[in-house]
Amino acid sequence: MDLTTLAIAPWDLVLRCLTIYVVMVVGMRLFGKRELGQMTVFDLVLVLLVANAVQPAMTGPDNSLFGGLLIIGTLLALNWVVGQGRLRSRILRRVLQPTSTVLASGGRWHPGALSSQGLDQEDADEALREHGVADVSETSRVELEADGSISVVARGGGLTARPRRRTRTLKRP
Repeated sequence: MDLTTLAIAPWDLVLRCLTIYVVMVVGMRLFGKRELGQMTVFDLVLVLLVANAVQPAMTGPDNSLFGGLLIIGTLLALNWVVGQGRLRSRILRRVLQPTSTVLASGGRWHPGALSSQGLDQEDADEALREHGVADVSETSRVELEADGSISVVARGGGLTARPRRRTRTLKRP
């Protein structure tokens, strides 16, 4: 086995990566709003199985070192391009980034919103407790944010702490 000779054309590897990347982004976008820390065991199993299933689709018959490096470079470049596009394009941001969902307002849960986001009453109550709120009646608004975190606005109008919020700092040159 030659580690430097590609079994298929380089453009074929790039096209395979592009296709798999787009399908995965669309799938994850449809999958819902969850932070990595909020994934269930079932979510993790799904991600691992999908990763294992798509690997042969990306590499095809190629198992060369150069092919692997080309795939990694393509995926990193695609991810960078999508990230930059999302920052610069309102339309792309709207397509790729979900909007927040109001889960409760006026001290009452919206069962349809909970259900559509894959949350049950127990999940919602747990989120309130994490924010130091005992009952939904003590809130004026509860939202599932685009990043999967839950914001709780107490009846007094103050936003409670967001314990699972992870912040990222972008450094600009």
